Amino acid sequence: MSAVVSHFRSPLPGSDKVAPRNKIRFVTATSLFDGHDASINIMRRIIQGSGAEVIHLGHNRSVEEIVTAALQEDAQGIAISSYQGGHVEFFKYMIDLLRERGGGNIKVFGGGGGVIVPDEIRELHDYGVARIFSPEDGQALGLQGMIDHMMEVCDTDPSEYAPKTLDEVKNGDWLALSRLITALENRAAATELRQQILSESKNRTVPILGITGTGGSGKSSLTDELVRRFRLDQDDRLKIGVIAADPSRRKTGGALLGDRIRMNAITGPNLYMRSLATRAAGSEVPETLGEILAACKLAGFDLLIVETSGIGQGDAAIVPLVDRSLYVMTPEFGAASQLEKIDMLDFADAVAINKFDRKGAEDALRDVRKQVQRNRKAFGQSPDDMPVYGTIAARFNDNGVTALYQGLVGLLGDKGLKLDAGHLPPAEGKASTSKTVIVPAARARYLAEIADAVRGYHKEVEKQVKLIRQRQQLRSVMGLLEAEGKATADLQPLLDKVELEVDSHARKLVDMWPQVKASYSGDDYVVKIRDKEIRYKLTTRSLSGSRIPKVSLPRFDEDGELLRWMMLENLPGSFPYTAGVFAFKRENEDPTRMFAGEGDPFRTNRRFKKLSAHAEATRLSTAFDSVTLYGCDPDERPDIYGKVGNSGVSIATLDDLKVLYSGFQVCAPTTSVSMTINGPAPIILAMYFNNAFDHQIEKFEHDNHRPPTDDEIEKIKAWVLKNIRGTVQADILKEDQGQNTCIFSTEFALKMMGDIQEYFVHHGVQNFYSVSISGYHIAEAGANPISQLAFTMANGFTYVEAYLARGMHIDDFAPNLSFFFSNGMDPEYSVMGRVARRIWATAMRYKYGANERSQKLKYHIQTSGRSLHAQEMDFNDIRTTLQALIAIYDNCNSLHTNAYDEAITTPTEESVRRAMAVQLIINKEWGLAKNENPNQGAFIIDELTDLVEEAVLQEFERISERGGVLGAMETGYQRGKIQEESLYYETIKHDGSFPIIGVNTFRNPNAKPDQLKIELARSSDEEKQSQLKRLREFQERNRKASGPILARLKQAAINNENLFAVLVEAVRYCSLGQITTALFEVGGQYRRNM
Repeated sequence: MSAVVSHFRSPLPGSDKVAPRNKIRFVTATSLFDGHDASINIMRRIIQGSGAEVIHLGHNRSVEEIVTAALQEDAQGIAISSYQGGHVEFFKYMIDLLRERGGGNIKVFGGGGGVIVPDEIRELHDYGVARIFSPEDGQALGLQGMIDHMMEVCDTDPSEYAPKTLDEVKNGDWLALSRLITALENRAAATELRQQILSESKNRTVPILGITGTGGSGKSSLTDELVRRFRLDQDDRLKIGVIAADPSRRKTGGALLGDRIRMNAITGPNLYMRSLATRAAGSEVPETLGEILAACKLAGFDLLIVETSGIGQGDAAIVPLVDRSLYVMTPEFGAASQLEKIDMLDFADAVAINKFDRKGAEDALRDVRKQVQRNRKAFGQSPDDMPVYGTIAARFNDNGVTALYQGLVGLLGDKGLKLDAGHLPPAEGKASTSKTVIVPAARARYLAEIADAVRGYHKEVEKQVKLIRQRQQLRSVMGLLEAEGKATADLQPLLDKVELEVDSHARKLVDMWPQVKASYSGDDYVVKIRDKEIRYKLTTRSLSGSRIPKVSLPRFDEDGELLRWMMLENLPGSFPYTAGVFAFKRENEDPTRMFAGEGDPFRTNRRFKKLSAHAEATRLSTAFDSVTLYGCDPDERPDIYGKVGNSGVSIATLDDLKVLYSGFQVCAPTTSVSMTINGPAPIILAMYFNNAFDHQIEKFEHDNHRPPTDDEIEKIKAWVLKNIRGTVQADILKEDQGQNTCIFSTEFALKMMGDIQEYFVHHGVQNFYSVSISGYHIAEAGANPISQLAFTMANGFTYVEAYLARGMHIDDFAPNLSFFFSNGMDPEYSVMGRVARRIWATAMRYKYGANERSQKLKYHIQTSGRSLHAQEMDFNDIRTTLQALIAIYDNCNSLHTNAYDEAITTPTEESVRRAMAVQLIINKEWGLAKNENPNQGAFIIDELTDLVEEAVLQEFERISERGGVLGAMETGYQRGKIQEESLYYETIKHDGSFPIIGVNTFRNPNAKPDQLKIELARSSDEEKQSQLKRLREFQERNRKASGPILARLKQAAINNENLFAVLVEAVRYCSLGQITTALFEVGGQYRRNM
């Protein structure tokens, strides 16, 4: 390798940071099918803070997208985080593509914690990757040190690559254009060349549309939607260039160029985008923008679009540089008089009031139209004729955006834009009319109301405690007086008064306590669950002969304390279910649910059979590979191929899913299957139901020696739906906030979630959870335990409000909701379940009027993946054991214990066996675990429960102030808070102030990570090729049937029908990728954010 590459692999510099000599530009992203963006978000912030201009692409980016961006942006460096496997193929493909397209000068950096092992790091360095940072690099340098190294390596002068003439640019060479723009930006282009650009561009007719507006008005999203309509309407014929400006930070000179992340429509051979920093301009546009636009005119574009950074009321700098201007605003501009101060309303050729679904939008449209009419002195025209549009850029196929597009087409046609007859039908009116609302505006304060309800319950408890205490005191005094033969007549009215004020429920709790106590004093306890009588043993015996109660009762003599305990704690199985939703755990069925998935479905099926070989109940939890998680089919393209069957099982068809669960009685009452998938969850769930249908139909044929009739088939399907048990994760809100496997637009994804639940209600699906509302991935993204719990509970209540808004009854869907939390090392994790159960039960009973079954919050725990470290991996089992112990003490409903090697790979058979042993040892050997309410009565547990509950309620109020969960998501509140908490953790971990044994303290002095040999669980080429072959065979077999059912599916989406009902049929003939591609056309793709 060259000396340059050798330098990159030399020991990293630890010297003080030196200011860069050149303007440095970085493209940052996560690899394809990778939603783990916590690390790259931390790094891009530090890169920006170090003075670089950062073009952040966000998560799940293909090599093609990253390389195209790096070339168009003329970046010196690319920084990629890759935690989802397939990294060797991914980075090699990137190096190949850069070299092939003339970008061999661009340095590539990467990191993936311990997932990228030393041998792979060496292989990638030898191939030409500048640096893959290992955990040891992070320890040696810290976060800033790694960034300083990247900045030093990339501190090169890009002007040496700039063209000296305009020949290449005029021939349509966009790489030459990018390098010319850099030279113009850096004022490195020769004076003669600049003059030539300005002179020759005057003879080119290329209309320029300027888009400007207030910060946060949705300019980037609206720009993207306009580009999408130009492409659709003109059959991708137009060559469109997009220039987007963002402000530079005055102190550091760095800039976050964040427009590209929001755009889905800019991929394709006729689309070009360049991000600019304003640098020292002191304006919303760079000083060199005029020269840059002139250069772009020479490059053969049909249309140029310029988007500025956010502007204030008095800014209109874009107007002289463009042919037509569009001003974008939102309905929240204050009083109508504020419109008189907005300079752009004098100059704009069109105005878009974006986010038109917000409160007051119609009034805003009226007021802005009148202001534009006054500004233009167009009093002879109706205000409705003014070029003011109401748009919702976040909504797929919004008719308000289409109206704006068609208005702009006319304006740009006057400036020389040549268009063919378009395909889009004329829009009626100038404002969005499709105002589908997930949570009605009248319910925007639902979280604040829940906080009030919970606090109100606490106040009522204290009131009743006081009254019950007075009742007991009066009775005691009267009893003493009577024993002494003294009169009690004066006290009787006081007692009567107190008795009247005592709530009947509180009175009943206290008065029945002796009977309850007696029922726990025998050998057996009998409960009824869904009309079934179940008998439980109440005690066990220790080796010493001690009688260990399954449930320990409080020994309060004072009625007030007893009542407080019963109203805030109570026995397991009794409201408010603080100690657990069931009176006792199931005997002979531990809460174990182990996660598995690797390679092809055949390999994972074998793993499932080993995991459940000795279990009395079959509880399978399925990990899907990242290709499946993002709704794609396997493919031979290197950045896809490398991820097929890695970090999960590859599932593309119903055939695959049948193999995955073959040999299991999926409808047996002892079988429960959990599927960790979100974006394409409706499709995978439809496959799972079909697998169960076919399994039972085959059983009927075997038992009856004939195929069933059509009526019998329908009865079999109905029986399956009523009996099948399991969970599908399908939590889209959490995905947007933390894990990032969103694939469809949020509104469309939430519609499909509602469709699943509606299907469940109509078909009586009672034993399957339609969503697992997940905090685990929020925690993995960096949230602390309080934020994890608060955001997850808030998401849960948002689903409640959304389903109520669709007309479903609370008790028809609430039992189908389940939760999923992470257990880490922080003290608050000890009470995660207690707090969640109490808040949920209280809100369900007193806010929503739900029945007992709906009040019971059931949840799964997975030990923290974030607390698994690549250093001293054997120590991970210790952390996992402690986390599992507090989960069992807190009466979780199911539990997955992570394997110690999951810090670097999909767990091996040996590591999974150890992880299972953690649970088995606790459940079978650990003496205190024989008791099922060990947390109750501990002062610290009580204190933590109250502290965490109040912190969650306060977070509810903060989210409520932002318009509820969806409103807070729009401003990036949850994502921003998670990133801040993640950065805080990483900082104190790296500086050593937060001790982590074996990582930043008590480190092994003899450790040699480069020599550590680890068994890596990777899919084989044979498995990948098998998946490709099976996919082709499935698609060929169903070639004739797939087209009509996909058309039926798209029409159902257009007609707002229940899509899940159609998916149940579609998955029989179509692959996962075929279905998601079809739904993208009618539901829109997810739009990433910062």
